[in-house]
Amino acid sequence: MTQRLHLVFGGELVDPTKNQFKNVDDIHIVGIYPDYATAYDAWRGEAQRTVDNAHTRYFIAHLHRLRDEETPASPTEELGT
Repeated sequence: MTQRLHLVFGGELVDPTKNQFKNVDDIHIVGIYPDYATAYDAWRGEAQRTVDNAHTRYFIAHLHRLRDEETPASPTEELGT
């Protein structure tokens, strides 16, 4: 079975209509989760906890979409081996 990791993170945005963080150093990493359902529960908890701050947003990043193990590694990736 393919593992599908999800990252939940968030923080204060410059403008609530955009996705630009006010301070990247202050991004809150909630965690990495093994499936979407677990990540969604974590995201929902943080979103509800910060509901009173319109500038704070949380996101779910699909880490499994960032890397396809079937695609050959680039020459840059191979430098470390």
